[in-house]
Amino acid sequence: MRYKILVLPVLILVFSSCSTSETTEKSSDQQFQLSWELADSLDLEYLGNPMLTDVSSEGSKLIFFDFPSKEIIITDAEGKLIHTFSKEEDTPDAYGFKLESPGFYGEDQLAVFGANGLFIYDLDGTMVKKISHPESLGTLSSRTIIGKSLESATINDKTYLLPISVRPDNSFPGEQEFYDEYRALELVDVSNETMAEIIPFEKGSHFLNGMGFNPSDYSPAYEANGKTVYVVHGGDPQLYVYQLSTTTVTLDTVIQLNIPGFLIPEGKEREKFKDGKIENRGGTAAIRNIHILDDLLLLNFYSGRDPVKSKEVEALWMNGKEEEARAMSLKIEEEVSKGTLVYDLADLNYLGTVPLPTNTVGQTYASGGGFAWFQRLPDPDVEEDFLRIYKMKLIEK
Repeated sequence: MRYKILVLPVLILVFSSCSTSETTEKSSDQQFQLSWELADSLDLEYLGNPMLTDVSSEGSKLIFFDFPSKEIIITDAEGKLIHTFSKEEDTPDAYGFKLESPGFYGEDQLAVFGANGLFIYDLDGTMVKKISHPESLGTLSSRTIIGKSLESATINDKTYLLPISVRPDNSFPGEQEFYDEYRALELVDVSNETMAEIIPFEKGSHFLNGMGFNPSDYSPAYEANGKTVYVVHGGDPQLYVYQLSTTTVTLDTVIQLNIPGFLIPEGKEREKFKDGKIENRGGTAAIRNIHILDDLLLLNFYSGRDPVKSKEVEALWMNGKEEEARAMSLKIEEEVSKGTLVYDLADLNYLGTVPLPTNTVGQTYASGGGFAWFQRLPDPDVEEDFLRIYKMKLIEK
């Protein structure tokens, strides 16, 4: 039994890992053949480069973020614009450098986690609340993934927000202190305006093996269902299940994931890391996102690009052989295993693996209203002024 006590001005959380159940991946006696079925589609008519970031829990509204204009776009389930707004100006309601993409806070508000704090807005962009970071931030980085934004948990009928944690803790990935003090998420009490960092690297974590790692290696995928939180630390194929209360965070279950071809990040010697320098690699193996659809738990995975072949691509680029590098990179990407692990939400039995639908982009997707929402690949031969979204249901063949 071990405890770590975290004290904040208002909120006190005790971390406990006693009586934890640890298992290898459990398979159901039933064999399932799963596939994605198209239920509907919508077209967002918008000039720019919008990306889907979140779908409301009822599936009635969607949030997009447009990179050229930095606009946040809210639509209904048919793609009709409800509101658009930007917070790029140097004003008190600007979130600053975006750390996590916009996500719904209930059905009629949204939250953005940025360098200036956590901001809650009405759908028309009116600021409702700002919660400042509890300490000064160091060097920042951000990864943008389709369908990934901050999440919400419910404890005693009260909604808490769950963004990633970006506290520097006066260390960096070249030091042991960084791994000892690392926490993946913040549990945000919106009404009391407090943040408590939660979810460490647990005993047995790949990231406690003495090597150094980049943020893209351990960036968390997570989802909340009431007071239960499901977490995977990026490229470490272990699913951690926690139970939250107002005073404790208890590790309940650990499941070792079996993903053929999954290239667990090797890391590098810690002396190669420099304080203040951050490196993110898009081809790193990781659980990219976690979703709940009805009574299913979905783990969206990317098995990683072969690091040796990736270095060959970099060498071609450096030597000016861009066409060869581009062709080789596309071939490597085609060879990467990617898809979704499916579990029974009630008992966490493994039900099967389903590949990504054809003609979709980004290897990831959003969820809401009992459906998964995928961005369609644009037609390379036609200049399109809209973004098409596929609304899909997971079915048994």
